[in-house]
Amino acid sequence: MSKRIFALALILVIVASLSVSFVSAQDEALVIWADDTRAPVLEEVAAAFTEEFGIPVEVVQVGFGDIRTNMVTAAPAGEGPDLFIGAHDWIGELNSNNLLAAIELDEELAAEFSPISLQAFTIDGVLYALPYAVENVALFRNTDLVADAPATWEEVREISQEIIESGAAQYGFVYQRGDPYHFFGIQTAFGGYVFGQDENGNYLADDLGIDSPGSIAALQFVTDMVADGIVPSTSGDEATALFESGDAAMYISGPWFLQRFRDAGVPFAVSPIPAGPDGTPGRPFLGVQGFMVNNLSEQVDLAVAFLTEFVATEETMIALQTAGGRPAAFMSAAAASDDPDFPGFAEAGAVGLPMPAIPEMGQVWGAWGNGITLAIQGDATAEEAFTAAGEEIRALIAATPEPTP
Repeated sequence: MSKRIFALALILVIVASLSVSFVSAQDEALVIWADDTRAPVLEEVAAAFTEEFGIPVEVVQVGFGDIRTNMVTAAPAGEGPDLFIGAHDWIGELNSNNLLAAIELDEELAAEFSPISLQAFTIDGVLYALPYAVENVALFRNTDLVADAPATWEEVREISQEIIESGAAQYGFVYQRGDPYHFFGIQTAFGGYVFGQDENGNYLADDLGIDSPGSIAALQFVTDMVADGIVPSTSGDEATALFESGDAAMYISGPWFLQRFRDAGVPFAVSPIPAGPDGTPGRPFLGVQGFMVNNLSEQVDLAVAFLTEFVATEETMIALQTAGGRPAAFMSAAAASDDPDFPGFAEAGAVGLPMPAIPEMGQVWGAWGNGITLAIQGDATAEEAFTAAGEEIRALIAATPEPTP
């Protein structure tokens, strides 16, 4: 009860501090951009907020993939929302364009979120979003074919060879050709990286690791398995279909395929990305989704209060978790899930790395993926492919103009 009274007092103070034009114009709603998955949950929260405080809230459905682009063009023209959902790797670009307001959480509320989810949305000690979901890839394995989770990539190779030789399945392990996102867990297991980090976890654009010895060793390992006929050179759709049909025993992917594999009747379990030759764990990218506040909005304080007092609750976070099929960043909501496979993803993600949110990350994907493809197809050695990729990425970063504040 005290929490509700405090929230009421806080929001009433915020409303009282707003411009006279807003107070007199009750049709000026708090506007939220959300995709069709999250919008129904937010509409219920918005209705409760409006009923209690008399402040209208409009939830506008926008395709998740369109939100960032639309923000960059609409917000400076005064046509953006007050708050919106998005991925943590957007914040580098959006913050460099002065489009994100800082969000301050008190110590008690901050403790409700997984530390990694807050870290992912933090730049130089400033939090720029309220997290709601965390996702990462892990190793799916067909438990009829692989009873125990392999601890190392060498075990994956050995198990795959045995499965092929026995005829138990067409392949032991399948990988999406040229896909850096799914490759990263293998790359880190061999000591590779994409960007180095400082002592505070900030990514360093001048420390590119695509062509580091560990990255090259990881690519060589996968290339050798393809050359030896142990792993096929497949697209993402082909790899997924092979695991779904039982023709492949192991496969790296995320929680977005859980229901598909369950519907297909595949007996599977989820476990961490295997370790490299020296025991280094495979560290997948962590993706975090959250609510961001438009820094150019005239209702920043109200938008932040809506998030901290109405969205950051166990009830709302459980609803978002159920709707999105992603483990919640709000720890009590994650603990309340009865999904049998979320713990496997959580274990894999415990050593994960937030996908870099710095603007330079946008220059990495193309050359990185092309390098993987060239090596797997035998058009270049692993060293040649990643050396060329590193040179291309550094040139792209150097040629990219600094964003205008």
